[in-house]
Amino acid sequence: MSLFKNVLYFQAGLGILANTFLLFFYSLIILGHRPKPTDLISCQLTFVHIMMFLTGGDIWLTDIFEALNIENDFKCKIIFYISRLMRGLSICTTCFLSVVQAVTISPSTSLLARFKHRLKMYMIYAFFCIWCFNLFYSSNQIFYVGGFTNVSEINQMKVTKSCSLFPKNYIIRGLILTVSISRDIFLVGIMLTTSTYMVIILHRHRRQCKYLHSISHLSASPEKRATKTILLLVVFFVVMYWVDFIISSTSVLLWMYDPVTLIVQKFVMHAYPTITPLVQISSDKRIIIMLENMHSKHHQSSL
Repeated sequence: MSLFKNVLYFQAGLGILANTFLLFFYSLIILGHRPKPTDLISCQLTFVHIMMFLTGGDIWLTDIFEALNIENDFKCKIIFYISRLMRGLSICTTCFLSVVQAVTISPSTSLLARFKHRLKMYMIYAFFCIWCFNLFYSSNQIFYVGGFTNVSEINQMKVTKSCSLFPKNYIIRGLILTVSISRDIFLVGIMLTTSTYMVIILHRHRRQCKYLHSISHLSASPEKRATKTILLLVVFFVVMYWVDFIISSTSVLLWMYDPVTLIVQKFVMHAYPTITPLVQISSDKRIIIMLENMHSKHHQSSL
């Protein structure tokens, strides 16, 4: 068990480090240059992922609250509320990012091209709607989460060392589950649709480039790498998100959460926030150029 916990600590440390670096980079881009619409969304997504790690278990914010002597019941409600809020913001922001990417690369003859010049205006409304919906929807955690007690007659389900879930009415539980499934199917469907659309556009562009480039050059073309990156991130997100959702929903329906299941769920839940910044860092040429400039400046100053 200690080995699994060490793996979770390593995963959290790597994820926070990579997302913090990415957040710093996008902040510099937003403050110092004319940012792309996707930069603004990616900046929010990295912040959301950092908060997911901070509220993802018995560590980080839990330890901070204990140091401040905050009441255990209030601590659990806040942590679970923020955790669910960030989980919802993650899938909504990722979906919004895929939509904006599809609009950005769409050809001028497509129907989506008319939205290109109004993206920043639409983004403000989209951010407002995303935050309002998730702030309201995640509020149910306040009523059904609390500090763990040893009172046997309370049918509580312990999910951390100090917090537990309290039973819901079957109607309320079914309603919450129905809304969650409907939201997730809708958002994942949009992500798959926009990603398929982008892959088709990139494939058409690659076919057009055959008349200008050799086959050997096409094998390493930016369009092909971008297509693989889109497919990788979308498929990985969908798989990890639904595995996490199935584990969580099954545990709540069966009202049973053993420690091994909880550790597996945490690992799956944090897999996407860990991999995403690493893929973005390795694929964004601006980051590579910035790191090379920083290295050259440091080398010149040391001479």
